[in-house]
Amino acid sequence: MRIDMTNLEDFIRGAAFLGTGGGGDPYMGRLMLQHQFQNGRTVNVLEPIELADDARVVAVLTMGAPTVINEKVPSGQATVAALRKMEQQLGCKFEAIMPIEAGGINGTLPLVVGAMTGLPVVDIDGMGRAFPELQMTTFNVAGLSSSPNIVADDKQSIAVVETARNIDAEWLCRSLCIRMGGECQMACYPMRGREAKDNGVLGTVSLSVEIGRVIRVARKEQGDATQALVDFFRGERIGREARVMFDGKIVDLRRETRHGFSVGRVLMESLDGAGGVMEIEFQNEFLLARRDGKPVAMVPDLICLLDRETAEPVTTENLKYGQRLKAVAVSVPPIMRTEQALRVFGPAGFHLDVDYTPLEQLDAGLR
Repeated sequence: MRIDMTNLEDFIRGAAFLGTGGGGDPYMGRLMLQHQFQNGRTVNVLEPIELADDARVVAVLTMGAPTVINEKVPSGQATVAALRKMEQQLGCKFEAIMPIEAGGINGTLPLVVGAMTGLPVVDIDGMGRAFPELQMTTFNVAGLSSSPNIVADDKQSIAVVETARNIDAEWLCRSLCIRMGGECQMACYPMRGREAKDNGVLGTVSLSVEIGRVIRVARKEQGDATQALVDFFRGERIGREARVMFDGKIVDLRRETRHGFSVGRVLMESLDGAGGVMEIEFQNEFLLARRDGKPVAMVPDLICLLDRETAEPVTTENLKYGQRLKAVAVSVPPIMRTEQALRVFGPAGFHLDVDYTPLEQLDAGLR
C-alpha cells in the first residue's frame, strides 16, 4: 500500500488514536509527511508477507517529551544520519525500516525517513500503540537486542550506545536525550525480516489508515464517530473489545516535563453530573483510567481521549481545562498480554498500584 495525499489525514488521525495520548502532536506529523509529498517523494509500505525473511530491517524513532517535540519538530535529517551510522556500525545496508511504535510522530517519522531514503516501511511495529520507554517493545519481550542504539541530534552529534540489557539502553539514551535538549533521533533494534514478523505487532500502519477512515466517514454521514470506531474494533475482522468509558469535561489537569517525559493526570466530570468522575494518569501516554476511584482500563490496553463532537484524538500535551471529551478503551492483541509482556509494559512496568486486569473483565464503562 501507499501513504500519499489521498489518505494522509486518515493515517495521521488513526496514528494519533493508536498513540493513546502520546507519540507527539499528529498535526506536526502531518506537516512532516506533507512536506515530503510536496517535494515529489513517495512512501511504499510493505505488508509483512512481502518482507523477506533474511532482509535487514531497523526501527527509527524520536525520543523525548511530546511537549518538547512540539517546539523542536524533527526534520528527518538527524534520523537519516542515525540510520547511516547504524549501517556503518554493522557493516551492512538496510533493506527496510519500521516504526518502533504506532502513534503520532513516531508512527509518522519512519514514513518520512522512507520518503527521504527510498527505503520501504514495513507494516509492523514493536508496541501496537505508543509507550514511553525504549525497552517497552514486543521485540524486547522476545529477547531481541536494541543495540547498537544510535542517538543523534540536529547539531550533527551522534552517540553509539551498546548495552547487554535494553532497559539500560533506555536509561543511557534518555540521559543523552535530555542533554540534547529533551529530544533526539534514534535508530535501534536492528534485526532480520523473520524476527520482525515473528515478534512484532503486525498491520499497525494500515490499521491507522482504517481508523482514520472510519472516523472521517462517520463524521461525513453525521453519525456518532466515536461509536462507529467502537463498532469497527468490535467487528469480526478486528475482533477486539472496545468501549466508551466516560463522557465529560476536564475540570483539573496537572502536567509537567520530568526526566524527559510528559507526566501528570487529568480529571474529568460527567456532563450530566450523574456519571461521577474519571481520573487518567499519563507518562507521555495514558496509562490508567479510574472512574470514581475504580480502575476501568489500564496498560497495555489502549486508553484514548476523543473530542466528543468530532472524535478527533487528543494528545496529552493538547489537553486543556474545559475540553469536552469521550474516553475510549480498546484491548490489545494477545502478543501484548503474555506474562512476559505484562512484566515489561503492564502496570508493573510503570510501578502502578494495580494488578493487570484485561479490559473485557473490568466494568463495562459508560452507563
